[in-house]
Amino acid sequence: MEEAKSRKLGGSLKVPNVQELAKQQLAAVISRYIHDDIEKLVLSCSAILLPQVPVIDMERLLDNGDDDSELQRLHFACKEWGFFQLVNHRVNSSLVEKVKSEIRAFFDLPMEEKKFEQQEGDLEGYGQAFVVSEEQKLDWADILYMITLPITLRKPHLFPRLPLSLRCVSELEDLLRGQLFIKRIVNSTGS
Repeated sequence: MEEAKSRKLGGSLKVPNVQELAKQQLAAVISRYIHDDIEKLVLSCSAILLPQVPVIDMERLLDNGDDDSELQRLHFACKEWGFFQLVNHRVNSSLVEKVKSEIRAFFDLPMEEKKFEQQEGDLEGYGQAFVVSEEQKLDWADILYMITLPITLRKPHLFPRLPLSLRCVSELEDLLRGQLFIKRIVNSTGS
């Protein structure tokens, strides 16, 4: 666990939580949250055909065949996009709904019950991430960013504070991911 305490992915300046700002009777929108360039972006993008988010088929990834095209698509998606949509993942839809429900419940908690505040200069925790200057434009949203895998990289001051139901769901997700990863390794080695 010592490694988790010393590892840094980057830093972020501390800014007020949007949840708290939304409770205030503000006379006007705070200028940091006004993105003047959004309208121009929407107008310029409306005539352009935008690329599709990569879709990765888990069944094809786990398939024993010699065709590694899905693995190549996954590599491309991770390298070029940084994210993708996963289909045929075999995760029970009730578990997916349970995760959504628990996450919604977490974000609905009052601030006093969210004990995951970002530490100065850290990305993990509850708040805004990647804030690098006082003049930076911000999104009107708070996030909870936390590394859960591998377990050795979990921050001991964050994960245990999650509500038990969300912690259990997260650990179940970790277990499922691990099982799928092991199955992929076994399938690729022919064992």
